[in-house]
Amino acid sequence: MLVATIGNFDGVHLGHRALVDAARHAAGGGRVVAVTFDPLPAAVLRPDAAPARLTPCEVRSVLLRDAGCDEVRVIDPRGGLLGETPAEFVAALRADLPFDAVVEGGDFRFGRGRAGDVGTLRGLGASAGFRVVEVDDVAAPLADGTVVAARSSAIRWMLVMGRVADAGRLLGRAHAVRGTVAPGDRRGRLLGFPTANVAEPDAMLPADGVYGGRAMVDGREWPAAISVGVKPTFGGAARTCEVHVVGAQLPLDRYGWEIEVRFDRWIRGQWRFPGPDALVARLREDVALAAALA
Repeated sequence: MLVATIGNFDGVHLGHRALVDAARHAAGGGRVVAVTFDPLPAAVLRPDAAPARLTPCEVRSVLLRDAGCDEVRVIDPRGGLLGETPAEFVAALRADLPFDAVVEGGDFRFGRGRAGDVGTLRGLGASAGFRVVEVDDVAAPLADGTVVAARSSAIRWMLVMGRVADAGRLLGRAHAVRGTVAPGDRRGRLLGFPTANVAEPDAMLPADGVYGGRAMVDGREWPAAISVGVKPTFGGAARTCEVHVVGAQLPLDRYGWEIEVRFDRWIRGQWRFPGPDALVARLREDVALAAALA
């Protein structure tokens, strides 16, 4: 028995994990294959308006395997896929991956112009001899008690609002970005709070602000105070992500090493302080709050 589940899987959130669980159940002792896309179709169709990524392709693949997939197939949509009708897409996919069943959510769309839905898929399955399993939305309670369906769009909205803890509730884990450490203005070390400047983060950053979270370096996890923004006290213009790792002696005079940053809690917004002394006093509080979250 070969069971497929098809989608962007951006974030591999609670809803995506429910799809994998259902596929695992349907497969019995068989195989579960997730079919995903890189780049995401929206980035090809509307590059100027495409949503920010929650997870790069390699992270999605790891998370899908951790969720229970035996294999992750990655399709490049630039190869003509976006022009295929729903029937053409399914026929081409099944020629390469002869699945016995497909597991999808009720909002699944596929084929040229997103013309196909779960009903379309059922009709194609009746003709071609595969089964379709539809999985209901998975909802989770937020900090204020509101119950929200786990969707990538909802998680992006939470991040835009700085609500990283609520984003984590829908993801089932903390939102994270990875990047390499690059030279910055070194102002943090002059203030007594050296930071690692994360160059070109591989996923969406949350709203400008200061966060408590964790930093993963060489397989070890450390508490971290994370600043996202333009350094208003010093008249900055470039948006940066800087991480003060609590309790670690990191090679801040070397660059090019990789760091993963996990956002757990919002601490405060990006404020303009009257001078360095006021900023340092507040940084002490930020670091203490971040350390207390660990």
